[in-house]
Amino acid sequence: MRAALTERVYQEGNVTTEHTTDRKLSRRNFLRVGAGTGATVALSGLIARNASASPTERNKASRDSGGYGMLYPMQTENTGETLLALPEGFQYTVFGRTGTVMSDGNPTPAGHDGMAAFAAADGVRLVRNHEVRTRTPLAPRAIGANAYDPLAGGGTTTLVVDPATRLLTRDFVSLSGTDTNCAGGPTPQGSWVTCEEIVAGAAQGFAEKHGYNFEVPAAANGPVTPVPLKAMGRFVHEAIAVDPATGIVYETEDRGTSGFYRYLPNDTNDLAAGGRLQMLAIKDRPNYDTRTGQNVGKPLPVTWVDIADPDPAAAEVDALAVYKQGFALGGATFARLEGAWYGDGSIYINSTSGGDAELGQVWQYRPRGDSGGQLILLFESTSPTVLDAPDNITVSPRGGLVLCEDGDGDQYVRGLTHTGQIFDFALNTVVGFTDKEFAGAVFSPDGETLFVNIQTPGLTFAIWGPWEDGAL
Repeated sequence: MRAALTERVYQEGNVTTEHTTDRKLSRRNFLRVGAGTGATVALSGLIARNASASPTERNKASRDSGGYGMLYPMQTENTGETLLALPEGFQYTVFGRTGTVMSDGNPTPAGHDGMAAFAAADGVRLVRNHEVRTRTPLAPRAIGANAYDPLAGGGTTTLVVDPATRLLTRDFVSLSGTDTNCAGGPTPQGSWVTCEEIVAGAAQGFAEKHGYNFEVPAAANGPVTPVPLKAMGRFVHEAIAVDPATGIVYETEDRGTSGFYRYLPNDTNDLAAGGRLQMLAIKDRPNYDTRTGQNVGKPLPVTWVDIADPDPAAAEVDALAVYKQGFALGGATFARLEGAWYGDGSIYINSTSGGDAELGQVWQYRPRGDSGGQLILLFESTSPTVLDAPDNITVSPRGGLVLCEDGDGDQYVRGLTHTGQIFDFALNTVVGFTDKEFAGAVFSPDGETLFVNIQTPGLTFAIWGPWEDGAL
């Protein structure tokens, strides 16, 4: 269990007492630094946290590491509830709760997960995943009309948020009848690609095959016609990230043994028009295992191997059927690849259980030409007090990384700087749900608001404040 940053005493949901605790983190123990070369991000160690330091000193230590200072339980601006602990000067609203009746008359589904934000004439549009896992598909469960599979309970909702008040003005189902919609990613065409974190079909009692990606235009005002993007692969998907310079789509796989993939579309404006699926391999080191024994900052030259059959019939009974094709050609293995995001010419990905301590790795892939590039380990956690199971990831307007945790105990949103310094930005303080994960962190198009979900009990937040004071 992670030691809490703050011990909180609640009375009827409000903070009445706060006692600060802290942990001492050793630079030598908690970050291994490799000598970066070329395009490698320069890394430095963590700022030590001294348990005997005064609140003023601890606050300074957080700011010196790129953060915004200590976290304090704060009330929402719209409901007065205390749901998050944030740095001083930040504010937030809450909306889009599970069970709330939406504008289209449907109840808001559970399992808030990956999300993206888009500029629109009616406000900021959020397309939000719902990781609803349909374990026994015996009756219709689809959350709205135009369902891909009436027996599947997942999909996406679209939320329209007023950028001035940070309050919800409209929400509705935008994709219905998919399952276990975990993360995904935005496209340059103004759409969200939502990913099914499951491989299932008739053998599991479903009416349709699952294990695909689906595209949802942000401009849609109701449930879209679901089209499975079969050429992008049928496996346990997590997220995608698009390189806008090339249109190449990068994909993560959430398994203990997983691959990192890229999809080269025939038409970058039409992902459904087919393309080529490939899996990353480390050049001249076939079947390289990234899960343990890695060096922070050491570039690994990569190549890509073709997946001959991205939609294999064997996937119905073997969720690793795509991975095994790539592995047979020398593809590399990762541990639970989850969040993915594009920023500054790179693709950033989280390996949730990677590293010697199995607590998480943050990787950077820098493309080079059509078939190469470099894979660089930016950060590896060796203690849950530093980082515990990073899941969703986004890149801030200033180039810092926002990491959503999905570990044990208290759940944080962490920030990671260009120089390898990590800091706490937000803490889940929802009474009865403090161990539930953050998900779907994304900045508004103007960079002024960070939207993020807590998956259970299903809440969406809009956070704003003095971003210029830190690395995000």
